[in-house]
Amino acid sequence: MAVNLESSWLNVLEEEFSKPYMADLKTFLAEEKASGKTIYPKGKDIFNALNHTPFHAVKVVLIGQDPYHGPGQAHGLSFSVQKGVATPPSLRNIYKELSEDIEGFQIPAHGELTKWADEGVLLLNATLTVRAHEPGSHQGKGWEIFTDTVISKLSAGREGIVFMLWGRFAQNKAALIDPSRHSILTAAHPSPFSAHSGFLGCRHFSKANSILSDNGKSPVDWQIT
Repeated sequence: MAVNLESSWLNVLEEEFSKPYMADLKTFLAEEKASGKTIYPKGKDIFNALNHTPFHAVKVVLIGQDPYHGPGQAHGLSFSVQKGVATPPSLRNIYKELSEDIEGFQIPAHGELTKWADEGVLLLNATLTVRAHEPGSHQGKGWEIFTDTVISKLSAGREGIVFMLWGRFAQNKAALIDPSRHSILTAAHPSPFSAHSGFLGCRHFSKANSILSDNGKSPVDWQIT
């Protein structure tokens, strides 16, 4: 697994790549490929979230669990899919909430969220790879140690970030975040199974922009074109 990481993140995370858990993770991924398994996303996209949103540029963090496991979907950004594939149900609910929360928001015809990443929204999955058609297949192999470190480094090294924690899995990451330095917004997961239990109507997007403005930061333009 070649590491092509944006320089500010490499400065923060470089020591992680020499730790035993990362060596074990590299071995695991090599064995998966050697046995003919299809892995998503493509190697060049594994660190897309970090590469599109430098350490010093992070304004908002959205935490997902693991990548989409179907062809053409995952490209290294949580909740996002590549153009040309159907918008997943959770993202459809995110768009629905945006259309109610942000005046003038128009629901886009695709689910590609790179624009958010480039605006300072870190779209971080806890697990960065997955075996095709097998959700959760790369959990517990080391990625969570790495991504927990990402969250911890942001908590300790930055101030004024808005963490949107949707669902129990993401909310468990609150233990890594210093609430005296950052803002934590919690709601149900946008999945169709739970969106009506507190995600729809949470108004996290306008709340995040208000917090950013209060902290002297520019708000996020949530519109996807």
